[in-house]
Amino acid sequence: MSTGTDPLAPLADLPGVPEAVVEVRKAVDRLYGHRVMRRRAQEVTSEAALRGARASAALDGADWPLEEVRRRSDFSADPQARTVGGALRISAEAGQLLSTWRHSPLQVLARLHLLAVGDADPSAGRPRRAGESAGVLFPVELPAAEGVFGDGGQPAEAVERGGELPPAPSPEEAAARLDQLSQLLAARTEGAASGTPALVVSAVVHGELLALRPFGEHNGVIARAAQRIVLITEGLDPKAICPAEVGFAELGTEAYRTALLGYLGGTPEGMARWITHCGAALRLGVRESTAVCEAMQRGMV
Repeated sequence: MSTGTDPLAPLADLPGVPEAVVEVRKAVDRLYGHRVMRRRAQEVTSEAALRGARASAALDGADWPLEEVRRRSDFSADPQARTVGGALRISAEAGQLLSTWRHSPLQVLARLHLLAVGDADPSAGRPRRAGESAGVLFPVELPAAEGVFGDGGQPAEAVERGGELPPAPSPEEAAARLDQLSQLLAARTEGAASGTPALVVSAVVHGELLALRPFGEHNGVIARAAQRIVLITEGLDPKAICPAEVGFAELGTEAYRTALLGYLGGTPEGMARWITHCGAALRLGVRESTAVCEAMQRGMV
């Protein structure tokens, strides 16, 4: 049972969520216990950052092969290149924003947006204003991977198809809800609330940012970066070696959209669907980094 005064705590008891929390914890612990992590943890972190950025950019419409992302040095040529470049900048700097996140999440979100769009964009670092579009969350359809999750999840094809997302809230409503989210996170940092698993907290932050779409573009990559920051600051993935973005891309945008619709609906069943989907994506991220560790151990990397 969950404890404490955290308003997110009841979400940890929704059907399927306790099991998802346990499975994620087991998977993460196994990865952290891999023998490669004793000697080459920083290399695993760097590779996870690269793969997470590539996957997040793919979900934002720039689906480039990993080796192309690794090879490129210029990311200014076209919109897709700029999307990949923004995702890479965010992934590289996220670890430097942890202390700021603990007392000012809104400041970090502004920084993430600036990194995503580049400082030459006049909208960089500020939320959208009245009359400005919230952009598109799922500009391309990434098909779900065939088969089942590698770590005891459900078949991807078992997820029913989702519908269209509702319009983003007005800038005023988005700002008010962002402020509420910031206060909630600050209260956790100050010790006024406790007892909610990191998977649940990170899923709520991720889902709320997708729901609000506070910026004019790149809300998806920003939301996924915020989830990663929460997983680090909450202690589940302190070395940032579990790229959940890879899992979201592998599961496909249809499953991602369907799960998000559950969050937007706000029902217990919908919230549970979203949190467990985030858990499945995180486990796939663990599987990705486990494969990296195995390759390093065999001398292939």
